[in-house]
Amino acid sequence: MHQAPLKAIVLAAGLGTRLRPLTEQVPKCLLPIGGKPLLQIWIEHLARQGIDEVLVNTHWHHEKVQKFLETWEGNQRVVTFYEPKLLGSAGTILANRQWLEDGFPFFIIYGDNLTNVDLGKMLVFHRSHGLPFTLGVFRSKTPNQCGIAEIGEDSLVTGFVEKPKEPKSDLAAAGVYVADRRIFDFFPEVGSDWQNGPAIPLDLGFHIIPRLVGQMKAYLIKEFLMDIGTLSQYDEARAAWHKGEL
Repeated sequence: MHQAPLKAIVLAAGLGTRLRPLTEQVPKCLLPIGGKPLLQIWIEHLARQGIDEVLVNTHWHHEKVQKFLETWEGNQRVVTFYEPKLLGSAGTILANRQWLEDGFPFFIIYGDNLTNVDLGKMLVFHRSHGLPFTLGVFRSKTPNQCGIAEIGEDSLVTGFVEKPKEPKSDLAAAGVYVADRRIFDFFPEVGSDWQNGPAIPLDLGFHIIPRLVGQMKAYLIKEFLMDIGTLSQYDEARAAWHKGEL
């Protein structure tokens, strides 16, 4: 068996509506933290963690993301996937399934997170259990605003609900996952014409992860992790970076 490169899909195409007016002219993934665009922080972190190839999906102000990446100088191969119409987090992965290799794990990264998670340790955990998916989780103070996992023995995920009205735990999906191509066995049928992506936007939290209950394990992320999806969270993230918290 050949040694495949480690790959990561960075989901970075969102409109960033909660970050307006900052995102009216700048895509969310290029907002600076500590003088660096968030996407650069992610790519550099992935490089340090041994990720060889990165795919970044684009949509809002996609030409600015493309221009930034064209000037990027690094050791990994970074490619973009432009979505004229947003496909959803799972739709992006499905549309790029040929980029992934059978039998080898890959990372799924939500590009609007700021974290220093040790991906090497997470990958070791993923390979140890043999299931198709590892759900990165963190302890949330606002579980009704997150995808919430119930965890049984040996870290097996026994339940998952996106934004539950009555959360059954505080273990929230972190937007940092490991999977292999077996994940596609859990995708709903959405038609066979993939030239323009799936017929409907597909979301990991709503459409795929609940189907993986009993077939995935949770990995508790104890390192710094913060969503920068709102103006207040963005300010908190910049302050944390300035203080050297990650």
